[in-house]
Amino acid sequence: MRLTAMYLGAVLGPGVLVLPALANRAAGPASLLAWVLLLLLSVPVAMSFAELGTRYPGGHGVAGFVGHAFGRQAQNTVAWWFYAVGVPVGVLGGALVGGQYVAHAAGGHPLVWGTLILAAAFAANYAGFHVSATVQVLLVGLLTALVATAIAFRLPHVTAADFTPFAPHGWLAVGTAATVLFFAFAGWEAGSHLSGTADPRRATRRTLVVVAVLYLGLAVATVAVPGDVPLAVLLERAFGPAARATTAVAAVLLTFGAVNTYLAGAKELGTAMGLRKPLSVQAGWCAVLLVVTAVWRVELATLMGVTATTLAAVTAAGMAAAVKLLPRRTPPAVALAFTLVVLSFSGWWLLVPAGVSALAWSAARVGRSAASPGPRC
Repeated sequence: MRLTAMYLGAVLGPGVLVLPALANRAAGPASLLAWVLLLLLSVPVAMSFAELGTRYPGGHGVAGFVGHAFGRQAQNTVAWWFYAVGVPVGVLGGALVGGQYVAHAAGGHPLVWGTLILAAAFAANYAGFHVSATVQVLLVGLLTALVATAIAFRLPHVTAADFTPFAPHGWLAVGTAATVLFFAFAGWEAGSHLSGTADPRRATRRTLVVVAVLYLGLAVATVAVPGDVPLAVLLERAFGPAARATTAVAAVLLTFGAVNTYLAGAKELGTAMGLRKPLSVQAGWCAVLLVVTAVWRVELATLMGVTATTLAAVTAAGMAAAVKLLPRRTPPAVALAFTLVVLSFSGWWLLVPAGVSALAWSAARVGRSAASPGPRC
């Protein structure tokens, strides 16, 4: 069961605190279809990553699998997707989620609170502090309890009127909602790092069941809940104003744990990529993104959308590798097709992974040119 909790920690995160509101804003009640679509997609994705982790232990995650299948350059591209976009934009978005909940309870601006959470996570990593696996499990348990409580108190009050009109923005908006929601379904590749366990596939199956129950329940429970902090609103309805502070503290702990873990992983990934000060590079990049977000008033939905699109591209690359490396090709092929459909609704956000890919290829060519011997006299 501990392994299952670790898998849940990889998939569940602070994104579930705000993503239902973003999905409802994009597609209305029809966003429920996006939740169902992504849950169906998660089955072949999760099982394929677990199988890859079992067959290729120590493969450095998705980038390593892509390297096995398609070579060093493809591996570097996927690694840069993680390091240059997935981590900095993702941790900024996650910190702002926590900031929204703190601002809802204590006042102030979400960007200020989010900046403080982000700064605390960087300080902890510079000091060499890492959230232990036990603490991470406790945080995931807290999040699961909060979500389950909110669902239990809300579902008896859900009526058919809450689903009318069902698709106020048209049916294509379901694809847009799925693009944003992909942020909540990232993390299945974590199974590739747990390949030393006895049976990661069993833990993956258990995690799929828990995630399906929580996500579908949350999607239904929040369908007609107004505001940007639906979980806080639901808990306040259940327990009164006293729930506001509790939810804010829980959101901070969950956000800090997730951000701290991502930054620690980015530090290791940057070192493997040959960067001399990977954490400092991340700090500088996050500072630039923070200034851009503040000056141009970038919405949280945009940050989540960019991150989700990049993570979907990573998933697509991983599934393409699984099609080539695994004997059973049908499940990853289905997952690849579904992921490409989700990516097709990303619109301009697709320019982000495309641009990072171009930079990665250019940097590799410059590096090869610099390493090659010059002309002889």
